[in-house]
Amino acid sequence: MVNLIVPASAAPDQDGRVLAVTPESAGWEYVGFEVFRLAAGETLQRDTGEQEACLVLLSGKADVSTNEERWNEIGSRMSVFEKIPPYSVYVPSGDAYNVTALTDLELAICLAPGQAEHPARLIAPHNVGVENRGNGNMARLVHNILPESQPADSLLVVEVFTPGGHWSSYPPHKHDRDALPTESLLEETYYYHIQPEKGFAIQRVYTDDRSLDETLAVRDGQAVLVPEGYHPVSAPPGYEVYYLNVMAGPKRTWKFHNDPDHDWLMPR
Repeated sequence: MVNLIVPASAAPDQDGRVLAVTPESAGWEYVGFEVFRLAAGETLQRDTGEQEACLVLLSGKADVSTNEERWNEIGSRMSVFEKIPPYSVYVPSGDAYNVTALTDLELAICLAPGQAEHPARLIAPHNVGVENRGNGNMARLVHNILPESQPADSLLVVEVFTPGGHWSSYPPHKHDRDALPTESLLEETYYYHIQPEKGFAIQRVYTDDRSLDETLAVRDGQAVLVPEGYHPVSAPPGYEVYYLNVMAGPKRTWKFHNDPDHDWLMPR
């Protein structure tokens, strides 16, 4: 069995990190992802090196600075399930960031190769594209934090809210071939929260030839790796499911291919 679930640590490490995905740990080339939980007054400081970063304030408030910029008292939600767009900060490669928590803070660090082509900037809630995607029990709320229409070198970042009894990343789709203009190659991570926390989500990850075919029960605070294949998500009745997606690949564009068996579900 392939281990696609990345659990959170029982306690933060000395930097406040509770979850980490690196290209080395995932066995791929592009996407890195970390989650930090900081108490009020605690600080995280990092150089970006050869990677660009998107710092997503999942919950809580903070002061954030880079080598050239500073933003004080950012953060607008204390839980992802408030469903308002988050504050985020884009930091290019060759830069650094300093985060000081003003409240309890859950911070996601999304990472991918950078070329230092774009300056650091604040992505405020009003800069986040909000859309209701799908219909019926495929309806979900999407916050486009760092879509391909906004400047970055590699990263694509989005968060999705799936009501109980609904499906998302559905109909099943994939983006694992560098075959533009019809499909792009993008590695992807899913980072989950469940409300109530005792619940779970179901995610399937499978390829056409079923050489990869895993059905996962994912708990609150866990991440899932999607190295290839289709990857639909189900929220069981009674449990709302949130996930933060990070994608990156050789070309920064999201072109997906639906599973032919289920493509009939797409609106025509």
